[in-house]
Amino acid sequence: MALNFWSHLLPQAFAVLCAVASPLHQVQGNAFQINQLNQQKGCDFSLGRWIHDHASYPLYDATRDCPFIVQGFDCLKNGRPDKEYLKYRWKPSGCDLPRFDGVKFLERYKGKKIVFIGDSISDNMWQSLTCLLHIAVPKSNYTLRRPTKYLHVFSFPEYEASILWLKDGYLVDVIRHKEQGRILRLDSITSGNMWRGDVLIFNTYHWWVREGTSQTHFQVGNEIIKDMDPLEAYKIGLTTWSKWIDSNIDPSKTTVLFQGIAAAHSEGKSCLGQTQPEQGAKPPYPGVDIVRSVLSNMKTPVYLLDITLPSQLRIDGHPSVYTGRGTSFEDCSHWCLAGVPDTWNEILYAALLGN
Repeated sequence: MALNFWSHLLPQAFAVLCAVASPLHQVQGNAFQINQLNQQKGCDFSLGRWIHDHASYPLYDATRDCPFIVQGFDCLKNGRPDKEYLKYRWKPSGCDLPRFDGVKFLERYKGKKIVFIGDSISDNMWQSLTCLLHIAVPKSNYTLRRPTKYLHVFSFPEYEASILWLKDGYLVDVIRHKEQGRILRLDSITSGNMWRGDVLIFNTYHWWVREGTSQTHFQVGNEIIKDMDPLEAYKIGLTTWSKWIDSNIDPSKTTVLFQGIAAAHSEGKSCLGQTQPEQGAKPPYPGVDIVRSVLSNMKTPVYLLDITLPSQLRIDGHPSVYTGRGTSFEDCSHWCLAGVPDTWNEILYAALLGN
């Protein structure tokens, strides 16, 4: 089904996307050759390390500056005693991220819609971006609406710009069966009519592999499969999404990005009490190869926001027991705000508007 998009992107946006040295790897045609050239120039933002920067970070105080941040992400308000996790800056190997300029961002995307589509990790990044933009224009009015159960809309009337989060954890269709429970239709997408905007930032991964997946059934065609490897199901579902994008998105009107896989630290060493980033190389993260493989076979230009290594190294960046839900609940999947998702948005900024 074709989308009737509300407005067009500025033509120069694509020129910037193609030219800027960033981790938003364009995975089409000679994509990996392009990526290799960027690495040789020392400007692959996905590789690097976290360094102290007490002078510039954090970029905001969530409790004071962003009253709309949900309780589960505001770790300081929830009693987290340490603050060093707020003081780290991502330093790519051989280059630097440009500083986020919220005014420039809003001016460039005046009259536009930027839509995050995915699970609560998308929510994490969406809330970070709304805060970064709000503190850039603190005297500019904003509205926060929830027109449906699954849609959140943050708007700046002065700029006629909207930042949206559409909750869609799997991207493919989900059926709630009375007897069989949750069934994922791996080859079906009917919610795509909701995917409207000038910039679309998709994300799906965590719900596929989270605890309780063993109770999920998968359907391909008329066949229902109970015991399928979640990563194999993820590959089929992501391929279905990629075909939908190729059939329905006009890249001259809409920029498409895929928010890469953010590492969780729910297994092994607990994230509780962790106060500083880890250093060094990390093993390949499950699912990343699937994402790269699927995107590389698409005809539509899709830009991969590669955030896996930066998040793998930040075991200290999770809310842990500071979610406001009591100490019996530990969250090592989502991220404190201010915190790691701000860096994801700095990378997004570098790709869309960077010099």
